[in-house]
Amino acid sequence: MNKHLFTTTTPFQLENGTILPELELAYATWGQLNEDKSNVVWVCHALTANADAADWWAGLVGENDLFNPKDHFIICVNMLGSCYGSTSPVSLNPETHQPYHTHFPLITIRDIVNSLEVLRKHLEINSIHTCIGGSMGGMQAMEWAIAQPTVIKNLVLLATNAKHSAWGIAFNESQRMAIKADATWDKATYYAGQAGLKAARSMAMLSYRNYEMYHQSQEDLDNEKVTDFKSSSYQQYQGKKLVDRFNVLSYLSLINSMDTHNVGRGRGGIALALQHITAKTLVIGISSDLLFPPHEQQLLAQYIPEAIYHEIDSYYGHDGFLTETKRITTLVKDFLYGAGQRSSITPIEIIKKKNGLQLKVS
Repeated sequence: MNKHLFTTTTPFQLENGTILPELELAYATWGQLNEDKSNVVWVCHALTANADAADWWAGLVGENDLFNPKDHFIICVNMLGSCYGSTSPVSLNPETHQPYHTHFPLITIRDIVNSLEVLRKHLEINSIHTCIGGSMGGMQAMEWAIAQPTVIKNLVLLATNAKHSAWGIAFNESQRMAIKADATWDKATYYAGQAGLKAARSMAMLSYRNYEMYHQSQEDLDNEKVTDFKSSSYQQYQGKKLVDRFNVLSYLSLINSMDTHNVGRGRGGIALALQHITAKTLVIGISSDLLFPPHEQQLLAQYIPEAIYHEIDSYYGHDGFLTETKRITTLVKDFLYGAGQRSSITPIEIIKKKNGLQLKVS
């Protein structure tokens, strides 16, 4: 992996009109561009991940995986607002020479995509062979394919949606409430907001997993126990793990960004917006996903021209898009290269006929 930092002092205008006087994007690459630059795989990461896609998506991105540096030039950019090197609340505002802190502006998914466009043009990449993303990464990949329909040739969307749902926004609002119940959340100290962030992450874990997974992995078998439950320890552990690696203001920034996602905004609605996508598209849903239920992916496949839909029956809930890499590899390899049984991937028309689906958009 090669790490890079792109910096431009060209003013970067956000969707709400705010101007960032400087833009920094931390990104990682693997492999080399081929002669005609036709081997680009652009990975868009999810909420608290980072540019090291080979770490958090091991099994799909790496030396011996489907997307490998022998065949591909792989790039993953730490998204705007995140705390792993790109412009974010912890960055210095060049105009004040102080961290943006709580004055960091609202960043939309479109702003994040526009920043990726700035970097793409800087790298003189005219065509992206495959753009892939899950969850919040899928939001970016989808928005990009709509905004720049001639750039992305193949699009893979996993466990994501065209508009963040009321359910998803409610989860995010609950997390904001937890963070802001911590009286230190907006203080300019190292430990600011850590108790609130720990509670917020515990809430989020419930949406990433599901009842059955907790039942199978965290159930206490001791019938006499009345305290110190296994699932309680698990929630504490997950909260602390995020606190140890993430910044509370970046977390707030990113969940605010997620809530802005609506591809239909200013485009005449979701159905019309999705029809702008010209990339060959594979949409993958996770059967047990509570946060982005499969009907949201089925809707994508209904309105994206000639999209192909597949649903993975997974035990892992929303996190299945990160853990089910063997099955995802089979589906994506089949989709891109025709290696495997085409019948394993089901067009949305067949699913609609089978289930009598009435998919709606707002």
